[in-house]
Amino acid sequence: MNDPRPDTRARIQQVAVELFTEHGYDGTSLREIAERLEVTKAALYYHFKSKEDIVASLMEDYASKMDALIAWGREQPADASTRRELLSRYVDIVAESGQVFRMLHQNQAAVSTLSSAKTRGELFKERVGSLINLLSEPDASAAARVKAAMAIGGISASWMFFSAQMDKGELSKAVRGIAADIVELPA
Repeated sequence: MNDPRPDTRARIQQVAVELFTEHGYDGTSLREIAERLEVTKAALYYHFKSKEDIVASLMEDYASKMDALIAWGREQPADASTRRELLSRYVDIVAESGQVFRMLHQNQAAVSTLSSAKTRGELFKERVGSLINLLSEPDASAAARVKAAMAIGGISASWMFFSAQMDKGELSKAVRGIAADIVELPA
């Protein structure tokens, strides 16, 4: 029989993101997260020892999704259909992580001082570089590689700025089409 309660780890992450967005990373305590979840601090500590652990787990989840996308892309033929599907799947990842990105953006000063920030930035850059390679022809020109980078960046920025203002389906369709146009893929 399946447990009808949502995954505790995911619930903690969701509530933490909400509170970090509402009150800021520095303005939120583990006690407040536990209270919003209606659990004891001890129950929260079972999953996360600190706020930094929560932020690190959010980035690890994102990295896992990116790694899976890159691994999938490397197993596919290097053609327009694969590139279009890579962009589409990346839109899905960004959409699922949109609230986390907004929270990180709002709390840049606080989260940039965390011990994992430097490694996190390097790993993100590495993953984006892998996506650029997958979205470009094997011997792509500098312009083609820049187009791929602009498509990836445009997806992330568009979702962050417009997801609260637009219908998610409409935004998803627009972002997918424009990103494909940028890297010159048939819509």
